[in-house]
Amino acid sequence: MRGLILTEEPHITIGYDVVEDILLVDWKGNQTKESVMDGCERMLVHLKKYRISKVLNDNTHVTSIWDDASEWVAVDWFPRMHKAGCNFFAWVYSPNLYSKLSADKSLSFGVKGIVATTFDDLETANAWLKAMDL
Repeated sequence: MRGLILTEEPHITIGYDVVEDILLVDWKGNQTKESVMDGCERMLVHLKKYRISKVLNDNTHVTSIWDDASEWVAVDWFPRMHKAGCNFFAWVYSPNLYSKLSADKSLSFGVKGIVATTFDDLETANAWLKAMDL
């Protein structure tokens, strides 16, 4: 991961690209509701501390469904993430179909206040975030 490493846990690595002002989030392995909630809470801490408005949410290393956390992400976490200052959210899909369906389920609730877009690769997602201006 490029940038400054802020958090490194077995299920998530969170970094900060200081030059581009982007929170870099790399989810890893099997995700559960508990690991998703923990990772999201860690992201919120960094969003607030560094006043970051862009998130590159990389699920390419996720190997499982996390459907039991999908509604919580949509209904609880996204509004708090927006309140913390996030305006742009690039979500890179996992190659795991069930993880992708979990992401789509979260986004199906709508993301008020945040421009959220899904991608199949990191490079395109990163380029999109760099082009987003406030």
